[in-house]
Amino acid sequence: MNGGLVLPLLLLLLLSLMVENGEAAVGVNWGTLSQHRLSPKTVVDLLKLNKISKVKIFDTDPEVLYALRGTQIQVMIGIPNEFLSIISSSAAAADSWVHHNLSSYVSASPSVDIRYIAVGNEPFLTSYLGQFQSYVVPALLNLQQSLVKANLGSSVKLVVPCNADAYESSVPSQGAFRSELTQIMTQLVSFLNSNGSPFVVNIYPFLSLYGNSDFPQEYAFFAGTNHPVLDGPNVYYNAFDGNYDTLVAALNKLGYGQLPIVIGEVGWPTDGALGANLTAARAFNQGLINHVLSNKGTPLRPGVPPMDIYLFGLLDEDAKKTLPGNFERHWGIFSFDGQAKYELNLGLGGGLLKNAKDVEYLPARWCIANPLKDLSSVANHLKLACSAADCTTLSYGGSCNEIGEKGNISYMFNSYYQKQKQDVKSCDFDGLGMVTFLDPSVGECRFLVGITDSGSSFGHALFGRWLFIWTLIFSGSILILLL
Repeated sequence: MNGGLVLPLLLLLLLSLMVENGEAAVGVNWGTLSQHRLSPKTVVDLLKLNKISKVKIFDTDPEVLYALRGTQIQVMIGIPNEFLSIISSSAAAADSWVHHNLSSYVSASPSVDIRYIAVGNEPFLTSYLGQFQSYVVPALLNLQQSLVKANLGSSVKLVVPCNADAYESSVPSQGAFRSELTQIMTQLVSFLNSNGSPFVVNIYPFLSLYGNSDFPQEYAFFAGTNHPVLDGPNVYYNAFDGNYDTLVAALNKLGYGQLPIVIGEVGWPTDGALGANLTAARAFNQGLINHVLSNKGTPLRPGVPPMDIYLFGLLDEDAKKTLPGNFERHWGIFSFDGQAKYELNLGLGGGLLKNAKDVEYLPARWCIANPLKDLSSVANHLKLACSAADCTTLSYGGSCNEIGEKGNISYMFNSYYQKQKQDVKSCDFDGLGMVTFLDPSVGECRFLVGITDSGSSFGHALFGRWLFIWTLIFSGSILILLL
């Protein structure tokens, strides 16, 4: 055997064993920024019904974690970027965070199976202008010491979810981290390697297509393309593999080409923009799942798929910010009420997606524009409705974009009405609105009915956050923290 091939082959074998022993699977991101929030218990039942055994959450919402107790679902919890400064500068702050947000759950009976802590969320994102960069590595070091003190240093791994904009190249084999990140990334991957943690990356081919009119549409999917990317002996037929191998090359340049990779976020939205629709989302997600679970790997890591992939996301979140686009509220494979948007097999032995059970809805009634009224003075009412409720499906390319002016007004009225739990006064609009018992939905434009099976997770999340802050204040770790 050629001696020059021995090391790469050994690295690939090691990676294969890591993937096999780690029970590589498809997980989901569970975000909770919704005005129509299912109770955490209902969501956990939905996860179990679909045999989803890995979930990533973005904070440490006590109600969410309580619902996950005893389920054997493997959990990645998150630390918001805003906490990195304090944790990086104070060992006591790190100890406090681990005690209140980790130890109390993994030592409970029944316990929560927390495997990872995501330290920040895309803290190196270009649009953040470097405001979190210097905190990441010191925060990791303090948290690792806290984990060791809590006897959790070997069972819970620290990771840092990175956006794919952390690296760049014209072809995958020339991939490199952004120049201003080279030193930090070298420290980060050294830490990950020393502690047995994977590199977590978020890859979104949809954003490449959305942001570049010259991007070949078929290259974003997995059915082949007439515009493959040629990179020496390697040929790339889809954007995911090209992006993934750009990261592999960047890791190689730092001397950590063997580091396992987890896809922390990947998916396709179903509404709110051109190209964001049910057909495209199903094609992308099913193609991605089939591709990853085939174990073909990529040209730079043949036969070695990512350790795990976490689809983004589980449910639509109609309270998310709409940057970089209105599609941000429509990433879910399920709608807000836990109903599958399209047929999808996650490859987990559960068959096609199954809907949430026993969801409690408000009465089947809607608020629409009164057809007998002059609607010329409706503008201020629409501004009120859409500032409080979600109207993103009305945007160009959205599912409700072509239902006409009166249809648009009715959709806005109803969104506000349902957000207000069908309070009769919320459908008045100075006499321009009226309640109907006939579903005004048109085609794929769905006029929603709110749910009563809602949790108070937002309040619990704030309580958990303020509990952590006050603990730090009384311990003398900080004087003030602006949220």
